[in-house]
Amino acid sequence: MTDIEKTGPADQPPIPRTPSSGPEAIRAIPVRHYGRYVSAVIAIAALVAIVYAFSQGKINWGAVPEYFFDDRILKGVTQTLLLTALSMVIGIVGGVLLAVMRLSKNPVTSSIAWFYIWFFRGTPVLVQLFVWFNLGLVFEYINLMPIYKDYWSSFMTPLLTALLGLGLNEAAYMAEICRAGLLSVDEGQTEASHALGMSHGKTLRRVVIPQAMRVIVPPTGNEVINMLKTTSLVAAVQFYELFKYAQDIGQGSGAPVEMYFLAAAWYLIMTSVLSVGQYYLERYYARGSSRSLPPTPFQKVRANLLSLGRPKGGMA
Repeated sequence: MTDIEKTGPADQPPIPRTPSSGPEAIRAIPVRHYGRYVSAVIAIAALVAIVYAFSQGKINWGAVPEYFFDDRILKGVTQTLLLTALSMVIGIVGGVLLAVMRLSKNPVTSSIAWFYIWFFRGTPVLVQLFVWFNLGLVFEYINLMPIYKDYWSSFMTPLLTALLGLGLNEAAYMAEICRAGLLSVDEGQTEASHALGMSHGKTLRRVVIPQAMRVIVPPTGNEVINMLKTTSLVAAVQFYELFKYAQDIGQGSGAPVEMYFLAAAWYLIMTSVLSVGQYYLERYYARGSSRSLPPTPFQKVRANLLSLGRPKGGMA
């Protein structure tokens, strides 16, 4: 019998594996998403077309930086922030009270809170501002006995009209936000607090409300930003804030549209700052509810910069 000579890999001696050598790295080829490239090109083209259309329009863009830091504009920004803060204080305090009234077992207080929320959420803010401003047709003068007495037209100033119109309307929305937050806390927390001898008010302050803040804070931040923009409506009752000052400057300078763009730029700046503050506030109240807090914007930037120096396919 003839022996068949075998040749091939079997004739080669096995390569000894050293302890340092590991398995061969797998080369992963990512899937190409051509639809994303097409949509990105379309979006960029649309953006370029919009920018080009605005640049060719009959708009005096030089008037925007000219009046951007005008004293009247800066005063309007201050008035807008002040009105936003005061209106939100009224709205938050009123919302907490209304939420507690809604959850009360007393049918009278619960019904009053329900009617308040139904009325103020069901009517526009602008209509409420005009109603407050013209209530002199119903109440000719206001009489608080020895404290204060004057005609309604003198008592209801544009500032007071703005605070009542914005703050009381906001209280109706904050009531539902606070009620949702209070209901998110397990009833066992309240029962345990009462078993320890804590009163209902102390239970709310020490146990329920701190835990409900994690649910209340995010929508409240949105309400603050929305309130900042809603303050522009008080120009209808002659209260001077950012939008009203921009209107007056536009009429006097002959550049009304340019001043609208200027006001929009200031609103974008203020809402952006408030959005950053909302992020950190949400992060603060997220402690204890999640094992790891979301990274801050600075931490994200730092992580991206560090990842640039890492070699591909390995660890830094």
